[in-house]
Amino acid sequence: MLRLNELKLPLDHEPGAISEALCRRLKLQAEQLHGEPRVVKRSVDGRRKSNIQLAYSVEFSLAAELEQRLLKRFAKDPHLQAAPDTTYQLVGQAPAHSTQPRPVVVGAGPCGYFCALLLAQMGFKPLLLERGKPVKERSADTFGFWQGKRPFNPESNAQFGEGGAGTFSDGKLYSQVRDPRHLGRKVLEELVAAGANPEILVLHRPHIGTFKLATVVRGLRAQIRALGGEIRFESRVERLELDPHRHAVRGVTLADGSFIAADQVVMAVGHSARDSFAMLQEQGVAIERKPFSVGFRIEHPQALIDAARWGSCAGHPLLGAAEYKLVHHASNGRCVYSFCMCPGGLVVGATSEPGRVVTNGMSQHSRNERNANSGIVVNIEPADMEPYGAFPDDPLAGVAFQRHWEAKAYALGGESFAAPGQRLGDFLAAKASTSTGAVQPSYAPGVTLTDLSSALPDYAIAALREALPQFNAPIPGYAMDDAMLTGVETRTSSPLRLPRDQQLESVNTPGLYPAGEGAGFAGGILSAAMDGIRVAEAVALTRLRREHPSAQGESACDRV
Repeated sequence: MLRLNELKLPLDHEPGAISEALCRRLKLQAEQLHGEPRVVKRSVDGRRKSNIQLAYSVEFSLAAELEQRLLKRFAKDPHLQAAPDTTYQLVGQAPAHSTQPRPVVVGAGPCGYFCALLLAQMGFKPLLLERGKPVKERSADTFGFWQGKRPFNPESNAQFGEGGAGTFSDGKLYSQVRDPRHLGRKVLEELVAAGANPEILVLHRPHIGTFKLATVVRGLRAQIRALGGEIRFESRVERLELDPHRHAVRGVTLADGSFIAADQVVMAVGHSARDSFAMLQEQGVAIERKPFSVGFRIEHPQALIDAARWGSCAGHPLLGAAEYKLVHHASNGRCVYSFCMCPGGLVVGATSEPGRVVTNGMSQHSRNERNANSGIVVNIEPADMEPYGAFPDDPLAGVAFQRHWEAKAYALGGESFAAPGQRLGDFLAAKASTSTGAVQPSYAPGVTLTDLSSALPDYAIAALREALPQFNAPIPGYAMDDAMLTGVETRTSSPLRLPRDQQLESVNTPGLYPAGEGAGFAGGILSAAMDGIRVAEAVALTRLRREHPSAQGESACDRV
């Protein structure tokens, strides 16, 4: 089997054009192909708006001798290669009668769910604990809060509950992390098995959308339970119980006072589990600060973004709502960039604590809302957090930094969970907005017009005011006066990291496995799920070595 990348065709090509183009490119006869080529990836080449094309990666089969001759003839062509084997292999299988306590996974976001799923597939029957509610009840709480029909629930919201923070997002399923073992493919295949559209296996930048994600997480839940795993909702871990002599994990205590014995606990709690971070710090678990970013959400007419990206092809059904990715290095040393761009989406309330306002973006699978929105954010370094810490070198200073500006946004919004908002033209002119223009803000629970000059540190405001006009160059009209800014975006990533060793355990707490975005090892749905797989492998290999201490084999470091 061979793979050919970058096979380009017009947007409206005929169904048989892929096979014909493949034969022309490689100087083959149609009868030499063993069946039709299989499309494994489809992307859009939009660099020339006058000639937008689809770029395919296809796999095809020939006679073995002909495949070898073709590889030799095109040895200098980087687009032709032997098709990689993306089949995932489990690292082991649990013994039939193990005496070890079952592994505990804390957090039912993408990292926790995939960690539990892999452990279940290997026969270890994990226990998955989630502080929030199942996705149906969680969605009712979250949408009810946005619509003003339900009070804010600190345990059931856009951050906490089945599916994690990614459930209320654009559902992006791509990542820039290195993936030599094709773990991303394993994730996508499991999502399809759980109910996702099979097109995510082919699209270059796949996404699911909020309502589709809700269906998929229920499918993952059912698979874990069918394999012998257990999932408990509304089960917040109050305390990690440690052996006083070895500082090793011996179990967890829940908020209801119940104790669960465990010598392997995976903490996949997400980037907003601030009470969990404080608990771990109090118990002496190693924590360090990590950079993150803060900024505002910006909204434009989706039609403006479509026209800038697709030109006369805007509206073509194969293109859909256009995305963008922007970056500017400001003169004060800050980096300003777009984050979590949501085409045809909404700006939503993403706080997890009372008395604070946090914004995020969300799209449905159709991406058919009238506005495009994106975070426009500025980097925050560990030194910037120092003034906010409770003591010098406080590892939770980033959390305090976030809380400070979220409380400021709550006050600017009128202390009602409304978000402070401002027209872009007024923001650049440093004057308060008194009315909206052509772009109506979509943020729920609502927007209070004001001046955002005091909503972030001065250096962040200065960098944003410098960067936003510069984005007119790649996207004409981006700095339109009526574009809408809403604050604040603070949950771009975890403000800390829980360092771990080569076996993926905490560097000073044996049996604790920090995982995913909250632990500082992922950024988004796909990379978090991939980290969940790696941690599940590490947990499994450690358990298998305990069952067979004399067995020889690769270490968790080698395999994971």
